Amino acid sequence: KKEFFEIFKILERELGDKPYFGGETFGFVDLSLIPYYSWFYAIETLGEFEHKRQSAPKIVPWAKRCLQKETVAKTLPDQKKVYEYVEQMRKRFDNA
Repeated sequence: KKEFFEIFKILERELGDKPYFGGETFGFVDLSLIPYYSWFYAIETLGEFEHKRQSAPKIVPWAKRCLQKETVAKTLPDQKKVYEYVEQMRKRFDNA
């Protein structure tokens, strides 16, 4: 968990007070990082912690800004569906 939080602290510093990692416009870094947002709920739930408050409170608002872009919103899977998928995989491998 410590390493996970450290990575988000680095991202938080890089984002700073900018709306996007590249500044005022959505760019390549945002495009590269936003898919991980779909995993946040699964990580928080299965890891039994809430990273957004503990390590990087600016990351979730950044993700929500990214999701306001129609192309981003259409392509990212829903967080709950990702969680359900992870749960299915856990059950499958626990029974193997």
